[in-house]
Formats: sequence, structure tokens, C-alpha cells
Amino acid sequence: MDRDSLVLRAAKPILEEGLTFARYLDEAAEGFFHFMIGPRVEHVIATAFLQPNHDLSYQNVTFAEHEGAIVGMVSGYTAKQHRASSRRPLKEAAGKRNLRMRIVSFLFAPLKRIIDSMSDGDFYIQAIAVSKELHGGGVGSVLMDSQEKQARMGGSTRLALDVSAKNENARRFYSNRGMSVESQWPKRLPIRALKFYRMTKILG
Repeated sequence: MDRDSLVLRAAKPILEEGLTFARYLDEAAEGFFHFMIGPRVEHVIATAFLQPNHDLSYQNVTFAEHEGAIVGMVSGYTAKQHRASSRRPLKEAAGKRNLRMRIVSFLFAPLKRIIDSMSDGDFYIQAIAVSKELHGGGVGSVLMDSQEKQARMGGSTRLALDVSAKNENARRFYSNRGMSVESQWPKRLPIRALKFYRMTKILG
């Protein structure tokens, strides 16, 4: 695909775009959000997406369009934005009776603490996803370029993200972008499917 044919734009706080974001987000997270929230996952995330000042907000999302159709998404924020974010929108969207989300959130609390460990100068890429039919077409690179540019303009000194150890294609893509593994979680768990790597890149 010709990179010049792609249009990047900020997400809009409308339900339709929230549903699109939810699908891309769960794909990027390899089904984790569906596992955590259940069959209502797209509606719950889309509802939270409409609210400002939290990690899953439309404020942090950039869409890539080709010929008027959304073909990719990236979501990212600074460490400062993350620390000021509220968890209330997602909890309210899920409802008080969503026991499943509470249990999974408790079990994966250590991973949440890893995300919370961002350094002050970090810009964290929460998720990046491209429509399957366009994998390898350069959309991901354009989205990453946009995040790196945004990070630099905002004064961030480092890019950071977390990726599943089993997602070799994603790790290769990030490595080719100059990112390297800084740490892993859990440190001693032999089950590769449950291991995550923190990858970072210094912004000179």
C-alpha cells in the first residue's frame, strides 16, 4: 500500500468508533479484554471510550483510514496522563455485577503494576492493530511513526510497550523499529504463553 494514501486522524467520541476501537484493542491484546469482560466486551469498552481522562478514552486513539475506511488503530499516552487517569469509566460501563472483570483484574494485578511502573519520561503505546487484509502493508509503521512523533513533540524521552512473548511477529516488528527488551514479566514463569516483555526505545 502507498503510505501517502493513508490518512491519520484523531478518534471521535461516538459509539461507532468506540466499537471499532474495542475490536482492534481486543485483537491487539490477543483476546484478553474478551476474557476479562465477557461477551459484552465491545459494548463495555465502547461505552468507556466515550469518556475523557482514562487509558481507554478516545483522547488517546488515532485511526488510520484508507479510501474512507478505518484500517488500523493505535492508542498511546504519556506516563503523566496514565497516572492521572481514572478507572471509573470502565468499571461503570461494565456494571457493578461484572464479577468476572473483578476476578480477572485481581488475578492480573501484577501486570497492571508493571504498566504503572512507567518512568516519568515514557510514552506508552497501549495497543496497535491493523486490519488483517493489510498486514505487512506498512500501516503499522505509519501508526508507529505517528506515535513516535507525538511522543517527541510532547517532550517524552522514551517509547515503551508490553508485548506477549508468544507474539513473535510483533516483537520482530518492534525490534526493527529500534525497540529492545528491557524486562519480562513474570521473571521465572516457564509458560511462554503467559509471559510479557517490556520493550523500549530511547528518543534522541
